[in-house]
Amino acid sequence: MKLTGSPKTGACCCILFILGSLVHHGTLSAGLYKINLTSPEKPVRTGHLQMGGENSQGDLITVNSFYLSMDGKPVIPVTGEFHYARYPGQYWDESIRKLKAGGVNIIATYVFWNIHEETEGVFDWKGDKNLRKFIELCDKNNLRVIVRVGPFCHGEIRNGGLPDWLLGRPVIVRSNDPGYLRYVERFYGEIFRQIKGLLFKDGGPVIAVQLENEFQHSWAPWGLTYPGQPYDGTYAERDREYTAAGAGSAEKINPYAGLGIEHMKILKALAEKTGIDVPVYTATGWGYAAIIENETLPVTAAYAYPTWSSQKFSPFYIYTELQKNPDYAPVRYDAEDYPCFAAEISGGIMVRYNRRPVVPPKSLDALINRFIGSGANGIGYYMVHGGSTPKGENGFFSDEAYGYPKISYDFQAPVGEFGQIKESFHRLKLLHYFLNDFGDLLAPMGVVLPGQSNRNPKNTDTLRYAVRKSGDSGFIFMLNFQDHLRTRDIQDIQFQLETRHGLMHIPEASSFTLKREENAILPFNFDMSGFHLNYASAQLLTKLENENDHMTVFFAIDGIEPELSIRTGPDITFETINCQVHESGDHVVARFSADLPGQLTINEQVKVLVVPRETALHAWKAVIDGNEHLIFSDAVVLQNNGQFEAVSRGKPLIAFDIYPELSGEATTDAGTITKSPADEAIFSHFEISLPKIEIEPGIKKITENKYCLSLPEKDKHLNDLFLNIDYTGDTGMLFLNGELVADHFYFGKTWDIGLKRFWDGSSGNEMVLYFRPLTKDAPFFQDFAPESVPDFQESRKYFKLNHIRFVPEYKVRFQFN
Repeated sequence: MKLTGSPKTGACCCILFILGSLVHHGTLSAGLYKINLTSPEKPVRTGHLQMGGENSQGDLITVNSFYLSMDGKPVIPVTGEFHYARYPGQYWDESIRKLKAGGVNIIATYVFWNIHEETEGVFDWKGDKNLRKFIELCDKNNLRVIVRVGPFCHGEIRNGGLPDWLLGRPVIVRSNDPGYLRYVERFYGEIFRQIKGLLFKDGGPVIAVQLENEFQHSWAPWGLTYPGQPYDGTYAERDREYTAAGAGSAEKINPYAGLGIEHMKILKALAEKTGIDVPVYTATGWGYAAIIENETLPVTAAYAYPTWSSQKFSPFYIYTELQKNPDYAPVRYDAEDYPCFAAEISGGIMVRYNRRPVVPPKSLDALINRFIGSGANGIGYYMVHGGSTPKGENGFFSDEAYGYPKISYDFQAPVGEFGQIKESFHRLKLLHYFLNDFGDLLAPMGVVLPGQSNRNPKNTDTLRYAVRKSGDSGFIFMLNFQDHLRTRDIQDIQFQLETRHGLMHIPEASSFTLKREENAILPFNFDMSGFHLNYASAQLLTKLENENDHMTVFFAIDGIEPELSIRTGPDITFETINCQVHESGDHVVARFSADLPGQLTINEQVKVLVVPRETALHAWKAVIDGNEHLIFSDAVVLQNNGQFEAVSRGKPLIAFDIYPELSGEATTDAGTITKSPADEAIFSHFEISLPKIEIEPGIKKITENKYCLSLPEKDKHLNDLFLNIDYTGDTGMLFLNGELVADHFYFGKTWDIGLKRFWDGSSGNEMVLYFRPLTKDAPFFQDFAPESVPDFQESRKYFKLNHIRFVPEYKVRFQFN
């Protein structure tokens, strides 16, 4: 074994220590977490599911009882819900590329019947309703698509997507009524005409279709109602007392379950009859909803901050074996017959007038950690991208009866109503990259829970952890988060794994702290480009494969010193940058800084990069001249074939580092671009400087709660101009030339409005902001943090406008020479 320090920087060094007697396995007994991994492998059944298929190009999809495979390779799909009808069509491509850059590889979308057939017999698929164009753009960006065809959708749309005119026809909705089914068949036929040639069997991106939604479990209120009137739900009358207004566990077993299954079979037959033929049909399976045994894939959900119930301290942050203990049980199927795929992991939540919970960004990646650590082999977000519910010819399409905003459907999603990239997007991206690159290893791995695992959501003092393993290889999952509770740091953690070849301790000679509200995934007995990684106390991010180099990228976890234990031998050499290597018998321990990027090169071609968590949060995968790279930048970096776009909010100076280093230069379509030595010799460093844009809104106060301002002229360097409004009140409305174009329910956060969709580039368009004050007895204060509830003093009402600002969002294109 040979070790050398890199000559590139004086900060780099290599220190060789013989650990010998310094290693004392298990000395940290107070924090020693034991788990036995000698159990049998996860049994997998094949051949019983009528799912999968091969297309005209030879692409193959198969589904067994535990996971899905593409072309024979196990995968863990990352699905994100994005409603085309809720976002301007001219910006679909940019948003789809944002989702792809965030690691999403399947986009799911509802087809809302009432939006396309507002008037009976008149179908509209133009403009922002152009389903075909949307799917074609997904295909152009190499993303697969799941089309949720309803006929009932929910989705916080008026009547759950059913047209108003259905209420006035002599039919029973969501039933086997022949008249209703004729309307459904016609609707499915119209959908097929839009997606013809885009199905998987034809080489297209549509790999799955969801039939109905929460059938015999959930309903939406009819929009044709009166103020104060009890809800009239979109359900067949027989199902009234067995269905609910939101996701949850069934309180009663529906005696008409057989009719529900028959209805789902009819819907599938109608879809196939009209030409909608896909490898996988899905059905929402939670809460005793109806599925078709062995023919529809039951998908699951998790909403930790619901607005339809007073639920707190959910079980969704407790590891379990989801195939044995599905969420929202009881369910109407044998969960061990199907892989656990989530379709509606809450990517946020849509506030209602009476309920306005805030979904913390850290709750989302903790939720995904729990899902995959509990055996889920597909994750899906509702929503991953927010939007704005369109207005119809006869009124608003939003579910006003249930108290949702007339327009806003931001959902606190990772990508917001106006395309804003939020903190949760970056945190989830870390997990998406991991699943995309290592899902083939993880998918077949079974779940192992500790002998006395924590089952009490209110117990936050005991470490929550699980293992997924195959043989002696696997991943440790742990989290320190619980909804509606404040957790504390958990200290002195060391794992003892009992494998078939003896005990393993992680870390081998120390312990670590899992910070409050954080989570982590640690690999052990992992093949790292031909070299055996015993374990890492850093989290896998991604891998890069180029012609001459194989790179594995980790990131440091807050509170955990990153170290890698690697099996060694006489012909193995190491080169280091910002890394210390310690020899111990048949292996070395490479220790990295949690605050600086470090690199370990093994035998000149296999590289290991460890970056600080903050650096990893701003990593973007890229292909440059056929080679895989990472671009680290605070800006959003989007690739479009060989070109790149950088989108930067409020910052005209766009800096980025590239790994591995590039020898060439770069050019840009605006501003100036320079290349300079990076702070760390591992990267290439570039900076793009754009002219700074400062726009002061001309505000005219009309009344205490009504203000007028004008749109300025558009600058060519702007991608968007955000109107940022910091206020404390009940609701806000934005009017443009007298028309309501945006609205907002206050829930302790600033109101952000992207103006480009309203902007023709000229100046002078009149905007009016109208606010209503909070009242002292507002029902939604139960959801507010104490600091978000104002001091009413002697008044019963409160409104305060803190500021109105324009925030420019810059965009520049660049490419490498």
